[in-house]
Amino acid sequence: MTAALEMTGVCADLGGRPVLRDVDLRLETGFTALLGPNGAGKTTLMRAALGLVPLRSGTVTSGTTGYVPQRHEFTWDFPASVEDAVLSGLVRRIGLFRRPTVAHWRAAWAALDQVRLGDLRKRPVGELSGGQRQRVLVARALVLEPAVLLLDEPFTGLDMPAQETLTELFTEIARDRSVLMATHDLVAAAYGCDRLILLNRTVIACGPPASLKDPGIWMRTFDVGPASHLLKALDLVEA
Repeated sequence: MTAALEMTGVCADLGGRPVLRDVDLRLETGFTALLGPNGAGKTTLMRAALGLVPLRSGTVTSGTTGYVPQRHEFTWDFPASVEDAVLSGLVRRIGLFRRPTVAHWRAAWAALDQVRLGDLRKRPVGELSGGQRQRVLVARALVLEPAVLLLDEPFTGLDMPAQETLTELFTEIARDRSVLMATHDLVAAAYGCDRLILLNRTVIACGPPASLKDPGIWMRTFDVGPASHLLKALDLVEA
């Protein structure tokens, strides 16, 4: 099966310091969580997948890629409707000075229907809740009909009902494309994702959650000891 995203021997630097080294990964259809401590290189890996970070070595191969940034990276007080915000995901395809066609608008409406916000398409984005705003960003990425959807910490600042709604949505989206989610919510990832990638500058381990029960790989990834609450939360050691 052709990989939706493949990295081979990827090394990347930021500000003159190495961030990623010898990263190998292959993503096919399904919901995958990218896990690691702060500074592990999760966001850099995603930016490398998008071609936004120069590689010191290695290769990246992917199909059309959609990116969902953290919510604070989007300007929510800009006077735009929900459908306008989603349509902005097609700016590069349409061109800055060209008017969107009916086909472009229909693509935006279809993306909004997919994230269950079709009835709010005329509402100003500034009036939305945190969970609704996150779904707008997902629709903005889906309007490109990507083979790969990259999610950067989509649960940050959201309450549990909003997180559960998003998890259901991501699971649904991942039925026919690859979804890669960087998250700090280890327990939710372990129980809700098809596959986990443990990253700390390089890939420490990857596979279905059931195959990653060795406490040692989690200790290496997060630089914690055998008595860590992290291991207890994941049921890897006795509480």
